[in-house]
Amino acid sequence: MTLSAAAVALSAGVIVSAAATIWAERSGRRPLFQRVKPLTTVLIIAVAAMAPVPVPAAYKTFILAGLVFSLLGDIALALSETWFQAGIAAFLVAQVLYIMAFKPGPGHPASTFLFLPFILYGLLMYFILRPGLGSLKLPVFVYVAAITIMAGFAAGRYVDHGGAKPLLAFAGAILFLISDSVLAYDRFAKRIGPAAQIVILGTYFPAQLLIALSI
Repeated sequence: MTLSAAAVALSAGVIVSAAATIWAERSGRRPLFQRVKPLTTVLIIAVAAMAPVPVPAAYKTFILAGLVFSLLGDIALALSETWFQAGIAAFLVAQVLYIMAFKPGPGHPASTFLFLPFILYGLLMYFILRPGLGSLKLPVFVYVAAITIMAGFAAGRYVDHGGAKPLLAFAGAILFLISDSVLAYDRFAKRIGPAAQIVILGTYFPAQLLIALSI
């Protein structure tokens, strides 16, 4: 797998912008955070947009669309608490689009055995979060189901096809699952403390970049 000079430069820009986002969040510079977080995702979208059209071409379309909805989610979550549910809805759409990208083709059913660890993880995570969810029990259950299905399909795609790009997508899916798990646990179960955002953002941006590079 060879990256163009432009893709390398943009990926470096993503790393710098992601570091600036984490620094802005940790130092309480909210206006800067609200700018550089979406900027990081915009750079990741640019990485995906520059990728050659794969076979099937729909893969690039679904990944790009998922990144755009992720950008909308980033903007919503960076605004204020009142936009939290809108942000979660945008990320749910992103997960569905990633599912469409990673799902096996006709005649290649998903392996139940391969999915089992993800199903068990999703159920465990929801069981931990449930007492603190209040009226969000159903939306969070749907989101947990979506992201675990997404990760399961990414794993299955790598097992079925092998190669560098499916591996990048699988690694990105796992990092995304980690990021959202820490976010949900910190918000709904037990506060982790200042380190939470470092873990959340420090896995979220690499997740999205790896998924973009998987095109």
